Amino acid sequence: MPFAPLFRVDLRRLIVLLAILSGLITLGISFYASYQVQRESLISSTLEANRAYAAKLADSTDRFFRSAQQQLAFSAEVIAERFGNDGALRDETRRLRLQTDSFNSIVITGAQGVVRATSSNASQLLGQQLASPGAFEALRERRPVISKPYIAATGKLVVVISQPIFSENGSYLGYVGGTIYLTEESILNSLLGAHYYQDGSYLYAVDQNRRLLYHPDPKRLGTVVGDNEVIDRVIAGESGSQRVINSQGSDMLAGYAALPTAGWGIIAQRPTAATLHPLDGLMLKVLRQTAPLALLTFLGVWWLSGWISHPLWQLAKSASEMDAANSAERIQHIRSWYFEAAQLKRAMQLGIRLLHQRIGKLNLDAQTDPLTGLHNRRGLTLALDVLRAEGRPFAAVALDIDHFKRINDSYGHDAGDQVIRHLAQIMTACSRGADTLCRSGGEEFLMLLPDTNLESAVLVAERLRQCVEQDEISQVGHLTISLGIALWPLHADSIEGVLKLADSALYKAKQQGRNRSQIAETDQSTPEDFSHSG
Repeated sequence: MPFAPLFRVDLRRLIVLLAILSGLITLGISFYASYQVQRESLISSTLEANRAYAAKLADSTDRFFRSAQQQLAFSAEVIAERFGNDGALRDETRRLRLQTDSFNSIVITGAQGVVRATSSNASQLLGQQLASPGAFEALRERRPVISKPYIAATGKLVVVISQPIFSENGSYLGYVGGTIYLTEESILNSLLGAHYYQDGSYLYAVDQNRRLLYHPDPKRLGTVVGDNEVIDRVIAGESGSQRVINSQGSDMLAGYAALPTAGWGIIAQRPTAATLHPLDGLMLKVLRQTAPLALLTFLGVWWLSGWISHPLWQLAKSASEMDAANSAERIQHIRSWYFEAAQLKRAMQLGIRLLHQRIGKLNLDAQTDPLTGLHNRRGLTLALDVLRAEGRPFAAVALDIDHFKRINDSYGHDAGDQVIRHLAQIMTACSRGADTLCRSGGEEFLMLLPDTNLESAVLVAERLRQCVEQDEISQVGHLTISLGIALWPLHADSIEGVLKLADSALYKAKQQGRNRSQIAETDQSTPEDFSHSG
């Protein structure tokens, strides 16, 4: 009985076990690959968001310093004409202190550092010769100076912005200086601190000596931060983003930007664990939705395994009856079981196909802006790759909402979100099905118009601009947009170059008064201006 061992093997269980193991391995690999793709996408998007946030705050802070220097420069000219009049000097310090919230206190000194006039909250300094690092630096440099932060005699962490005072004949008379208390309420503290986080994200600022100038934890203000690669980069004047282990040992996703006017650095960071936490729940949800379908698939495999084992048993039986007259016909008939094996393969592929559909939905979600339903930057990149691969010319229309910050400040972020959604609806109504609409960030949008010439692109942009201008949003009222238009390959050889030109044209439209469309300049030396305005 040489074939007896074959009959003791449970072929059906063996096939089912192999099918289940294969399915689990395939599902596991697919889940792992999907998780890794989404994980890297979340990390990349968070790093970019933090970089943009840090850069925006650095720019706002830099604008504040330039504005403060401009105030002091004007005041220095006024003071120079009345430097011998103590009453006029007192009036000027009072004006500088009360007209804006730029400074916590004001002093005017002579050429030797003796205080000639002060704001009322620093009257104890009147007639004294200042010996602080900020005063020494201002007297020594005799030029507009933003001092390095230092601990004043009062124990406060301060920074001094000073402007020299010169007479009409060029003689140095002294300086007017504004002091900002970094550890107390000030416009600078409000600029950096008016942000609220619920997930461990926070913002901080450092100077060239790694001293913390702003931090959500007041106890850490003025302390020096130890080893931190992000701080090394930002105090070297670099801007960017990086995953880093901070000085407290936490894994962070940091965006950073240098502040050239003061030599400071702004860092915005979010815990990596907080960034990835939603992904765990999303993958668990996919697993729960996939499990019943996978269970049904495995039950089908169990049934199919019985179907497969039967012809195999027939083949084995026919082998033991080789001497029968009809054995050749029977074996020929059994060979059709290869078709049944293909059916089993299709049954296994059903479960994989369902998983791929789930993964495809995840990829679609990763390419879509949740607020507007338009493409996000990832979706934009894929659309550009398709246009590049097909070599199709297209028009890029960059646009953003004029004075959007004013809307947020006046009506709140919910109203700002309503405006963004409303604009996305108008964009959809004013576009074709083949067009790609993208929210590239904040109040900024981008339209890709395939196979569109310059004249048609301008018409589309102007129609959209007019529709937005004429529309009215509840609570907010009317709003306007500015647009920049560039064509590939008309304006630039590379797609990246066209996008930059569209952004530049948008910026020019902003400069020229907003609520207008601006065509990008070509590479020729004398470009023609095709801008349109309402």
